[in-house]
Amino acid sequence: MQLMNNKKIRGALTVATCSLLGLNSSVADEGDLEIDSAVLYYSETDRVTAIEPVINVKRHFGDEKALNLKLVIDALTGASATGATPSDQVQTFTRPSGNGSYTTSSGETPLDDTFKDTRVALSAQWEQPIGRDYKISVGSNVSTEYDYFSLGINGSLSRYFNNRNTTLTAGLSYANDSIEPEGDIPLEFASMAINTGQARFDDEFNATRRGGDESKTTTDFLLGVTQVINRRTLMQFNYSYGNSDGYLTDPFKILSVVGSDGRSMDYVYESRPDSRTKQSLYWQTKYHFNQDIVDISYRYMWDDWDITSHTFDLRYRWKLDNKHYLEPHFRYYMQSNADFYQRFLLDGQPLPGHASADYRLGELTGITFGLKYGMTLNNDHEMSLRLEYYQQSGEANADNAPGILSQQELFPDVDAVIFQFSYSF
Repeated sequence: MQLMNNKKIRGALTVATCSLLGLNSSVADEGDLEIDSAVLYYSETDRVTAIEPVINVKRHFGDEKALNLKLVIDALTGASATGATPSDQVQTFTRPSGNGSYTTSSGETPLDDTFKDTRVALSAQWEQPIGRDYKISVGSNVSTEYDYFSLGINGSLSRYFNNRNTTLTAGLSYANDSIEPEGDIPLEFASMAINTGQARFDDEFNATRRGGDESKTTTDFLLGVTQVINRRTLMQFNYSYGNSDGYLTDPFKILSVVGSDGRSMDYVYESRPDSRTKQSLYWQTKYHFNQDIVDISYRYMWDDWDITSHTFDLRYRWKLDNKHYLEPHFRYYMQSNADFYQRFLLDGQPLPGHASADYRLGELTGITFGLKYGMTLNNDHEMSLRLEYYQQSGEANADNAPGILSQQELFPDVDAVIFQFSYSF
């Protein structure tokens, strides 16, 4: 099972291009080898913990030709929010596999504490010029988990203008993902079979399943321009378009069906549309002072699920001397909810076409701030340490919450610590 953007510790767009993704195409000699390595530690309070080692190797073949290989390993453990509401009573849930059950105490957000997975991802990218004014980049990536497999390809074409002070880039990527969760795919809006030791539980559980695997495809397009404004200023504008088709429901998420007193009477599996189209606009500016560098960006995203988001990001690299620097970082994220986001369902009301209580689809804000310290070592090796704090919050109470739910915290804050060690040579 994946985490964040998602199930998401991966980027939404895998189009590889130096000018658009910040990989500086510096002049290098044939045979030069660049190696970047890092270990990321991410830990949410009482929830998910992730450890992610990364190694990136770039080999130069002269004439601006290069091969880039990247290996990422995600080790995830902890507890994941199921989507069910808290209650003033103890609640019992069946594990997604159907093997066993777990309970949640009064007043606590229901969490499945068996969240555990390891993802291994490998990508390869080749780039080279075509004539004087063009550069192409093509690549592929593969990612595998316990119950998830993804295979993708991508390519981009860059065109230089104005003595290479202007770069226009177009990129396209395609991915095919498949999921085969333990316990199979649940029927949407099927009632959860509660394992209380009854003899016919297996039959009741199997009646809520519709198959063993599902798949989806994702196509992303990106068009961008990077412009050298002057010797101190670099500016970039991007437009991206993405479409996903297939199974977009999370098989591990449920909704509570509550009565007039606010107590849960049933738990049903969520349902999401089988397609999603996303678009975004992105602007970034880097300004070089005498020694320091300020990096500011803004992204606006909208989709046909009625989600809109704003992301502001600010970094300031403060050069202490020739070998040391500090880089404060601040990021602010604000998101509206999906049109089918519902924190709970009311008993006796008709079922909607789609519904999900996944907080990642709700109205929320996220704030990240921290500091990075970097040091240049001998032979141009570089080491850096990054420490950041992240807080996510949403609407703690729903206006239409009945009975005891009006006193429950329906969207508790999520706090996380991020630490990263990087070494490049």
